[in-house]
Amino acid sequence: MSKNNEQRAVRSPKLIYGLLVSVCVLAAGCGVRFDMQDQPRYRAYKKSEFFSDNRASRDTPEGTVARGLLKDNKALHTGKIDNPDPNVQVQTTTDATGNTLVSSFPNAIDEFPIPVTQELIDRGQDRYNIYCIVCHGPVGSGDGMVVRRGFPQPPTYHDDRLRNAPVGHFFDVITNGWGKMNSYASVLPAADRWAVVAYIRALQVSQNPDETIQMNSNAAANSAAPATQAASANTNTGGAH
Repeated sequence: MSKNNEQRAVRSPKLIYGLLVSVCVLAAGCGVRFDMQDQPRYRAYKKSEFFSDNRASRDTPEGTVARGLLKDNKALHTGKIDNPDPNVQVQTTTDATGNTLVSSFPNAIDEFPIPVTQELIDRGQDRYNIYCIVCHGPVGSGDGMVVRRGFPQPPTYHDDRLRNAPVGHFFDVITNGWGKMNSYASVLPAADRWAVVAYIRALQVSQNPDETIQMNSNAAANSAAPATQAASANTNTGGAH
């Protein structure tokens, strides 16, 4: 056998062995994954033998609040006074069309918890035209497009009952719904709900400019705003442009 043939004969087993080792390593690597989706974990609502109640989903520890969701300003987030009386019942009446109307407004705040500015009212008009106008109509008379097509008519904003209602009542209704109206809290954050309330006051003033409306801006909040902004807020205490 020539010298070259002898060298090839020696190299061949080594080459084959190296290829086999590489294939085994690659195969082992492909068969074992350590990605996040493969880590041991419980699926929501699945049974667990580890916990005494056999539930994999655990309750939030008592007293914990997610960051940013404390909502310690009750007036801003609920439209209610700080210490509401749970024993006071809302009084209602029924109009000619069958709507159940609120005739008393216990625990509702009378003043806006934020400054009433031109910018706030403009924002309220924008949100109103998206979410409210279809039922309540362009000026709040309850003649929106869906009402013209057969949906039950909501009460007008321009009767004495709602002209004299506290601002907290409107915020509460937008937040929690009332009658055939669903809650809009999922699509309108608290600031936008107050903006809509401010625009409702503007509509009430626009249709009843000579009427006295029980509506006050928060004097403390307005005092913290710039002078021009505060002047605008005080001039527009009824929401008027």
